[in-house]
Amino acid sequence: MISKKAFSSSNYILSNFFRHRSHAIRLALTPAYFGLLEKFGNPHLRLPPVFHVAGTNGKGSTCAFLRSIMEAAGYKVHVYTSPHLVIFHERIRISGELITEDHLVGLLTECENYPAREDVSDFEAATACAFKAFAETQADFTILETGLGGRLDATNVVPKPLATLITRLSYDHRDYLGDTLTQIAGEKAGIMRAHVPCFVSRQYEDESINSLVSEAQKRHAPLHVGGKDWRTTMHDNGFSFEDSARYFNLPAPALPGAHQYENAALAIAALSVLPDQLTEKQIALGLQKVDWPARLQPIKTGALAQLLEGGAELWLDGGHNDSAGEVLAAQAEQWRCEDGPNPHPLCLVFGMLKTKQPQEFLKPLAPYVNALKTVAIPNQSIGCDAVELAGHARVCGIAESEASASIQDALQKLSADFPQARILICGSLYLAGHVLHLNRLK
Repeated sequence: MISKKAFSSSNYILSNFFRHRSHAIRLALTPAYFGLLEKFGNPHLRLPPVFHVAGTNGKGSTCAFLRSIMEAAGYKVHVYTSPHLVIFHERIRISGELITEDHLVGLLTECENYPAREDVSDFEAATACAFKAFAETQADFTILETGLGGRLDATNVVPKPLATLITRLSYDHRDYLGDTLTQIAGEKAGIMRAHVPCFVSRQYEDESINSLVSEAQKRHAPLHVGGKDWRTTMHDNGFSFEDSARYFNLPAPALPGAHQYENAALAIAALSVLPDQLTEKQIALGLQKVDWPARLQPIKTGALAQLLEGGAELWLDGGHNDSAGEVLAAQAEQWRCEDGPNPHPLCLVFGMLKTKQPQEFLKPLAPYVNALKTVAIPNQSIGCDAVELAGHARVCGIAESEASASIQDALQKLSADFPQARILICGSLYLAGHVLHLNRLK
């Protein structure tokens, strides 16, 4: 038996509990995983009605909007998301609250005692724990975010969700999902179910939407598409949402960035399947209360914020692929327009995993960047070397790019050289989690 004291931090859970598993990432639904679910009493068959969310960018934000709006309407909601940023418990939210330490330890210990544990991936084990916790605790609805893809994802064992949602598609995890948007769409569309409505965010490439339409037809899934079946119009104080049956005039979401209007609209569209229709007031309250860290998050207080000199601002974003770079470039353009004739210099602190494509991420941002410092992501064996990343940045046209020994060092140098800078830490959710951890330290 593993002592509860040993599980005093999520770092221990990740580095020790899962250390024997050879399958950190695996695109499969295996007999060992189904065996673990059976050991747990097949909890995936006993969940409150499920909203299942897949996509490349915006999955977590869309889940956050779903949860916030439903909770504003008085519903109790279970939520499973990944990865976590600071503590493992963030992945499993039971009826509005993060899973407790004792509850999580008990579930993980049951996984540890499963005879075929070595054939179960870490994500499968975490998913099974979430399912068991959700099945044993009363709630009105469940929100599940896929970990990778959809078709063979560990979350994709629920026979008939209430609704499925697919956010914007882009290139990511090419080794697992394929090199074309058609291949990626086919994997994501694996969460579709016959006669279960699927809501798809507005796509920016014809290949993406055409593939999703084709997959929906094959699977007999009713498809509802952003820009066609619902429309959003941004205005000075927020935005309007309109579909065939509803019109709402809504405030701006609490999550910054123009892309969050699309994620919010996707959530609102999907919530049309609720048995009781939401009011404009409930939706507005949910939009204003939504919280999802490391998505264009301003860092105004804490240990890292205190390192800044002059009037520098600090922002954090976990985006890490080409479309995330495009989103951040659009935000940089918006900042430039808002600043007027004396724009704040934009400086990046940049770290990324070796599995990503740094130049694809940086190219859209490059025209806006005054200086960039690269950092290695601590405790990540597959993190990019900082010197190598600086070389990628220079190839993209960011001439003033160099490696830094640490995040703290990068922030101090950038704020000293550019006292009025807007400093954006970006490139990885793992880096973002480390930043949030550092910022909480005294």
